[in-house]
Amino acid sequence: MGRKKIAGLFKKKDIYHIDKYLGGKRVCKSTGTANLVEAEKFLIKLMEDTRQAEVYGIRPKRTLNEAAGKYLDYKQDKRSIDSDKSRLNMLLPMLGEYYLDELHMGTLQLWVDKRKKDGVKNNTINHGLKVIRQIVNCAASEWIDEFGLTWLLSAPKIKLLPLTDKAPAYPLSWAEQRSLFNLLPAHIHDMALFAVNTGCRDQEICHLRWDWEYEIEDTDLTVFIIPEEFVKNKKPRLVVLNTVARNVINARRGVHPEHVFSYRGHRLQRILSCGWKKARELAGLKQVRVHDLKHTYGKRLRSAKVSFEDRQDLLGHTSTRITTDYSGAEILDLVEASEKVCETKGGRSTSLTLVRKVT
Repeated sequence: MGRKKIAGLFKKKDIYHIDKYLGGKRVCKSTGTANLVEAEKFLIKLMEDTRQAEVYGIRPKRTLNEAAGKYLDYKQDKRSIDSDKSRLNMLLPMLGEYYLDELHMGTLQLWVDKRKKDGVKNNTINHGLKVIRQIVNCAASEWIDEFGLTWLLSAPKIKLLPLTDKAPAYPLSWAEQRSLFNLLPAHIHDMALFAVNTGCRDQEICHLRWDWEYEIEDTDLTVFIIPEEFVKNKKPRLVVLNTVARNVINARRGVHPEHVFSYRGHRLQRILSCGWKKARELAGLKQVRVHDLKHTYGKRLRSAKVSFEDRQDLLGHTSTRITTDYSGAEILDLVEASEKVCETKGGRSTSLTLVRKVT
């Protein structure tokens, strides 16, 4: 005759769940396992944690895996939550079983060293460290458990890595642009061409929607106003369209009902795709990042002697002016300034001489 399982466990869709009163409160939760022995260990630990918290005020130990699940649910409305989820997928296989009070720069260094060995830049590693920092800060100050205790007594200091390996900006020459763009898949080509003629960031372009387009009165021109939640500086972003950008937009009309840029019926997630990487390698421009398209636009504006204030507005940088308060005349002035960096059939409207290191 087999032994009986601990009271309070039941099986649902092959997974053991808990339904038991602990400390006078009913606890209903999944153990996350189909193995009875593991499920019983989970319940026993939960019972002991409850006793320790009630009698001695000792916080239950929680792993980063548990905290990550809590964080993704707690921050589900955060605009960059998908990025955070992706970063956690890189972190959890190595650090997920660590308890929150074991997380500090010493234990995180193992993960940092592995990422560096994989050739990952410090700035990218910092994105993961920032997510860990947000989790431990929430655990120490915002998340209160059923015993009235925060998940963590105090948050460890998570220091970011210095950006000593950050790649310098690489604005494209006209010849380099043609060489690279001619090798891009059509859908990525449109996005890149729009980026280098508007100065928009990758995610601003990927999220661009038709209902953000507005007509300029008494003209046949339109602009886009990107809502603040999709802009890095959290302010609405005015996007004016020069001739090249307008041509890209008009070519995309009718392709997707909601998003300007799509592929096979779905919104594109990022420009940095396999198609971009392959084209960049074939063109001999492996050092060129997607963000360099924005740098290229800015450099060309400066070369065309566009004023500093207008460059700020065209690039979406923080300025004293608010995008939604522009007059029609001001917008037309910005369109005219952006026209100065168009590449036309008859040649370039502005010449940009770039000094490169001899290799």
